[in-house]
Amino acid sequence: MLISLHYDLWISKDFGDSWTLIHKSVCSAKWGPRNMILLTTTNGNKSCSDWSAVASSLTMKRTSDFGKSFKVLKDHVHSFGLWSRFLLASVMEEDRTRRRIHISQDHGDTWNIAQLPSVTHEQFYSVLAASDDMVFIHVDDEGDTGCGTIYTSDDRGIVYSKSLERHLYTKTGGDTDFTNVTSLRGVFITSVLSEDNSIYSVITFDQGGEWNRINKPENAECDSTAKDKAKCSLHIHAQYSMSQNLAVPLPPMSEPNAIGIVIAHGSVGDAVSIASPSVYLSDDGGYSWTRVLDGPHHYAILDSGGLIVAIQQSDVPVNTIKFSTDEGQCWFLYNFTNDPLMFTGLASEPGARSLNVTVWGYRTGFIRRIWMSYTIDFAALLKQSCAEKDYLTWLAHSTDPGAPSDGCALGYKEQYRRLKKSSMCQNGRDYLVSRESVTCNCTLDDYMCDFGYYREENKSTCMEQPELRGHELDLCINGEEEKLTTNGYRKIPGDKCTGGINPVRQEMDMKKKCINDLSDNSQKTQDKPAASSVPLILSVVVVLLVAVAAAILIIKKYVCGGRFLVHRYSVLRRHMDTHGDDPLDTNIGETGRRNGYHDDSDEDLLE
Repeated sequence: MLISLHYDLWISKDFGDSWTLIHKSVCSAKWGPRNMILLTTTNGNKSCSDWSAVASSLTMKRTSDFGKSFKVLKDHVHSFGLWSRFLLASVMEEDRTRRRIHISQDHGDTWNIAQLPSVTHEQFYSVLAASDDMVFIHVDDEGDTGCGTIYTSDDRGIVYSKSLERHLYTKTGGDTDFTNVTSLRGVFITSVLSEDNSIYSVITFDQGGEWNRINKPENAECDSTAKDKAKCSLHIHAQYSMSQNLAVPLPPMSEPNAIGIVIAHGSVGDAVSIASPSVYLSDDGGYSWTRVLDGPHHYAILDSGGLIVAIQQSDVPVNTIKFSTDEGQCWFLYNFTNDPLMFTGLASEPGARSLNVTVWGYRTGFIRRIWMSYTIDFAALLKQSCAEKDYLTWLAHSTDPGAPSDGCALGYKEQYRRLKKSSMCQNGRDYLVSRESVTCNCTLDDYMCDFGYYREENKSTCMEQPELRGHELDLCINGEEEKLTTNGYRKIPGDKCTGGINPVRQEMDMKKKCINDLSDNSQKTQDKPAASSVPLILSVVVVLLVAVAAAILIIKKYVCGGRFLVHRYSVLRRHMDTHGDDPLDTNIGETGRRNGYHDDSDEDLLE
């Protein structure tokens, strides 16, 4: 499937030998399950190339027979995306100035409006992650703040709760540090913009229920950003640091079959430092970390975590690769060539099951560069296949050994069969992760804050959002208004706990059509208020608008600083380590933004 330069959608059933035109004026298209194709088309004579003209007037369609028939799913679509069982569309409201997220679990046959704040032309939505259990969505704050709020959904993807405020997400290029740690369930890492415009990292082990700073590695000292040298935390460099051209060659890395292993560049202090970062590794999914390599490196996970390789980033030719068979505790050196080369990249097969890694770079010739690549096979080192004696049983999410609830996360414990650090053998391509699970009793940790509630950082108790205190919480689900009665908690989607604490949560059907429902205009007309109540309603609306405007000003000024991104690394620049390391050339102009124009102020990242 491809879209031509003229925005025609073509499909081939014979690996590209022949092509069939199935639709004209197609702006975007995505594969669904089996033969399903989801696409957006323009209306009238508009062209997809004029994005500003068509962004609010696209029609979403679906075909399951390769274009023989189409079903119109929704009009006025700005963008859409498909994640697992959730289909999300950013749809323009009737005033054509704001957008709402609409969500479907049956590929567009029925829709609900996600219970999220709407956004304007200057804001955007972004789906950060999604699974069969839930959806993470970033909602941009108003104004050029570079931050927003992460919301997490219920298991229907409809009702969302506030998970993390001041989440760093720049509009200069759509850079976010949000990272899914795939080596352990429920773990995500991201960055927060503090009130002084410095940046720090946070981690969650329960799919956004609670966020905390990352524990300081035991073998690392707090840098000059730390006010208290005895108390600081680890801060992970990811996409935002890379976008600012800091000395960060790779984002954090994890693999589903390398259980517990996370590798990342980081700094240790109160905030992210622009000094040259080191490489840190966690072998328990992010609970504890160790500095394993000094300075920035390229790295790769091989043999399902049984082997880790790295090459130091350098401005001079190199011919040495580092490797570890004990999850970064000890490193060995291997000269893969006698003639050093300017190293440019390191790659391995997807899935981290291979024992091969490829190094490429160039040597300077008389007239031009001579490009070279070397493939290193570590099977010559790890000749023996692992036996049962080479493995141990490891309890995931273990933080308090001996306690009855130790290892309980998302309602159950998981024990893994995992390679010993002392074993010098290969897992092999056929290695399968072995695990056993048992359910736990429910505690408050198995619940996230309900709609209208939030958790303060490092706290387990859910608090009512100040702006909603004293108000009834009305939701719009399946086109009908529902009154939510809650004590502030709902079970985290995917949580399997039983018994124990069970906070009461009840949705009472009000049997009343929502104001912003998905029904036609005739239904809305029937619900008009009596003429005598119009002045009163107008007065209430004016008061609410004034209150909302004041709230927005307060949020812009105090929550996200109300300042442009230019201040951010100027603050960090004062946090440099006392070693006197100069930062790399960030290629940032006086405005603090990267050179080059990128207008994505009206782009929802639902692709």
